[in-house]
Formats: sequence, C-alpha cells, structure tokens
Amino acid sequence: MEEARLRLPQLRLDELLEELQARLDAARGTRDRVHSLLEAVLSVGRELDLEQALHSIVEAATALVDAEYGALGVISPDGESLSAFYTVGVDDEQIAEIGHYPEGHGILGELIRHPEPLRLGKISQHASSYGFPAHHPPMHTFLGVPIRVRDQVFGNLYLTEKRGGVQFDEEDESVLSTLAVAAGVAIDNARLYEESRLRERWLRANADITHSLMSGTDQTEILGVIAERAREITEADLAAVAVPMQDTEALNVELAIGVEADAHRGLVLPVHGTLTGEAFSIAAPVTSADVQNDPRVSAGPPRFAGLGPAVAVSIGTGEEGRRGVLLLARRTGRPVFSGKEIGQLQHFAAQAAIAMELAERRRDGEQIAVLQDRDRIARDLHDLAIQRLFATGMTLQSAGRFIDHPEAADRVVRAVDDLDETIKIIRSTIFGLRAREGDSDGAGLRTRVVRAIGEAGPVLGFAPSVRMEGLVDTDVPRDIADHVVAVLSEGLTNVARHAHADRVDVVLRTDGREVRLSITDNGVGIPPEGRRSGLRNLRERAEQVGGGLDWKTPEGGGTELLWRVPLPPR
Repeated sequence: MEEARLRLPQLRLDELLEELQARLDAARGTRDRVHSLLEAVLSVGRELDLEQALHSIVEAATALVDAEYGALGVISPDGESLSAFYTVGVDDEQIAEIGHYPEGHGILGELIRHPEPLRLGKISQHASSYGFPAHHPPMHTFLGVPIRVRDQVFGNLYLTEKRGGVQFDEEDESVLSTLAVAAGVAIDNARLYEESRLRERWLRANADITHSLMSGTDQTEILGVIAERAREITEADLAAVAVPMQDTEALNVELAIGVEADAHRGLVLPVHGTLTGEAFSIAAPVTSADVQNDPRVSAGPPRFAGLGPAVAVSIGTGEEGRRGVLLLARRTGRPVFSGKEIGQLQHFAAQAAIAMELAERRRDGEQIAVLQDRDRIARDLHDLAIQRLFATGMTLQSAGRFIDHPEAADRVVRAVDDLDETIKIIRSTIFGLRAREGDSDGAGLRTRVVRAIGEAGPVLGFAPSVRMEGLVDTDVPRDIADHVVAVLSEGLTNVARHAHADRVDVVLRTDGREVRLSITDNGVGIPPEGRRSGLRNLRERAEQVGGGLDWKTPEGGGTELLWRVPLPPR
C-alpha cells in the first residue's frame, strides 16, 4: 500500500511536467511564429517596387501558414474581377498548361463580393465552388483574407493546401489577417513611391522639352520628344502628334512612333467626327476602350490593327493656346489608361504647350529685334550714306563745269553716274531691308491640297483620306505647287465621273529632290479602250516641268495614279 501511494504522486508529477512541457512548446511555437510574422512584416515593408512587394507578400503569407500554394489577386478598377494574379507553388510550365489566370469567379469571386476572411476545410463543398480547370493541381483546404489600402480593398490573399494534410485554423487566420494589414501599408508605400518616381519622370520630360525649345530646337523635333517621352512613361505602344492646319478645319499628323506609325504619319484628319479632332475641339482628354473598332476613327485608312485602349489629349487649352493633340494607344488586352495617368498626361501636355508658346514668343521677340535693326540700318543708309553720296555727286557735277580738259571732264561725269548708280543700289537695299518676309498671298501647298480635297468631297459623295509627308510647303516651289493642286483637282474629278468608287486615298510626299502625288481609288479601274484625255492633261502638266505620270491597278482593284516631278536644287 505504501508503494502504491508513492507511485500515484509520481504519475501526477509526470503528467504536470508533460503539460508544462507542452505549454512551453506551445509558447515557443507562438514565439517563433510571432518572430516569423515580424520578419515577414519587415521584409514586406522594405520593398518599394510594387511588383516586387506583391511577390514578397505572397511568399511571406505562404511561409507563415505553411501552405503549399499561395496567390495574391489584384482587384480591377470596376471592383468585380481580378486584373492581376501573383502565385507561389506553381511553376511556369504548370501555369502555361492551366492557361489564362483566374478572373475572379467561384471561391475567388466570393472573397471579392464579400471582403471578409474565409476559411474552408473542403473547397468543393462551398456553394460558390465550380471546380478547377484542366491541369490544375488538386486543392482542398482554403484560407483567404482581403488586403485593404486606406479603407479600399486592393486585393485578396488566397492560401491552399496546408502542409501535413491538416486544416487551416483560427491562428492561421489571425496571422494572415495581421500580415494583410502590413501588406496594405507596404502596398500603399510602394504605390506612393511609384507615383513620386513617375511624377519625377514627367517633370524631367517637361524640363527636357523646355530646354530644347529655349535652345532653338526645331518644333518638329520637339513634337518628337513630346511623343517619345509620353509613350515611354505611360508604356504605350503608339504615340502620334497632330497639329492644326492653317485656315482649315483639319489636323495633320506631324509624326508618329511605335506600332502602325507609318500608317499614321502625314495623315490629314478632320476636326469634326474623329477621336483626335474631338480632343482638339473640346480641349479635354478623350478616351477609347477599343480604338481599333471605335466609330470615331473612320477617317483615313485602317491604322489601329492590334491596338485597344487609347487616349487623346489636347496640347494646350483655349482657342488660341491649342498647339495640337497627343494620341497614345496600347495593344489589345493591355489595361486602359487610368484617371491618374490621364491627369498626369494632361498636365504634361499643358506644360509642353506653355513651353512651346514661350519659345514662340521668344522667336517673335528675336524677329522684331531683327526687323527693328533692319529699320535702323535702312534709316542710317537713307539719312547718312545716301545724303553724303548725293552731296558728293552734286559737288562733282558743279566742279565739272570748271574743267577744261576733255578727258578729265569725262571722268568726272562717269564718277557722277557711278554715284547715281550706287544711290539706286542702296535705295534698293533699303527697300529689301524694310520689306517683310513671307508670302503675302497666303496659303501654302499643304493648305491648298486640303482645300481642294474638301471641294471634291461633295462631288465624290464621301471625304477622301489624305496624307502628306516631308516639307511640302518649304521644298515645293510655287509654280510646281500650282501644278500639284491642278492635277489633284482634275484627278479627283475623274474619279467622281468614271471610277464609281467609294474610297479614295491621296498621298503627297517630297524628299526635297522630288514631289510625288498619288491618287488611289477602289473603283472599276481604267478600261483598255477608254478615253485618255484626262490622263493626257495630267501627263502634259508633268512633262512641262520635267516629270511623268504612271498608273496601275492595285491588288484590291481600282486605279492608282502616280504623278511625279523633280524639284529644282535649292
């Protein structure tokens, strides 16, 4: 009996020691988990790059709850689907076999619709579950928590398959919810950092443009800088700049870079009824979710193949301050331009317009200074040089009457005539100095071509598309420009009379050595036995200035006329 009484306290002591050991192990496990959580929070908080921060959050969450698979889904701006998906535990080969990332249906959509922690022992038993796609690894247990950034749900953390075949418990949910709070702060910091870097890039781009303008860089090059910087910063696939044409309701695509750039460059677009024209007329951003199929892009040839989201922003505001329109487009499937992006782009375009106006005012001031200097020189020549030459001539003429030697008298007369001729030369120079530069009768070739096409529109029954490339107004002299306009008008009239076409494309280009005008329609073509009087007139005009005329039938039918003339050396 005594021995039994001694054994019972010993057993009770062993039980207490085991319980104490268990509690110590639990405390140690809790301590280790807290340390792991703190390390995860610190690791996530160190990331300033948003993409890397999101990857770090998924990796930390998977390690903390000992899950085999983890994912972070970013909720799209409409709040109804997922716009991005970051995974852990699935390799690239498996992802390729599974196919497109989930869009937020089933269990994932349940967490989007009800942003509260969700813990499941069996995914397939939930009412919102409808299975997995082919090649997807099997998943049973599930734990999901929302990530909030400033009271707005940014996305959700999804964890599946807790290792060891056990289920996720309340402690896992608590740890993951705590990490989600830290993740929200980290995401907010990364976004703020990204915004500051983006703002810095916009400011640097504006500074480059202002410096180039104030250094006297050509405006075409400046437009190229504007387009390239905007395309680079917004990660757009196409950038184009259209500028208003003088005395017309049209915009000329001065330059384009990126996808389908050649199809845009040189196009003339009407202000009314087009996406670019709308942005110019209202001086506000105009967007399109699918520019390839947008009805406002009907003018001109097809030129947005493979492109989807687009935005057009006016460069400058007000009736007199609008300098043009900047158009940006991304490939189909890429995200639309966000309101924040459009706001920054609008600010960038406004600053660029101010810089362009300042540079223009500076050039005007320099021109005024030159003209004032010319007036001063002309006044000095008139008031000083001519008067002294005239007085000298009068003196010589008076002295000539007292010279008896015939040869000497003749030399004096010639000297007086030379002085008269010199006075005429100086007066001609004065007139040239005081004359204003520029063509007084107005429009250049580019404007005249747009007018001719506009006049042909009612006769044709539709508006032809037009593209102009090169320094059309500068390189083509007036006499050849007159021929170009006449040939264009007669060519469009011939199309209206004989071609039965519903589409005409006009292209005028020059490289400084030759000017080429092509008129292409999709009509019935030129019959072999048809009259050639109209073509003969066009050929004669070309031959008068050393050029020629050719025509052919394009692959799709119709006729393409090519009128080309060499330009005189400058």
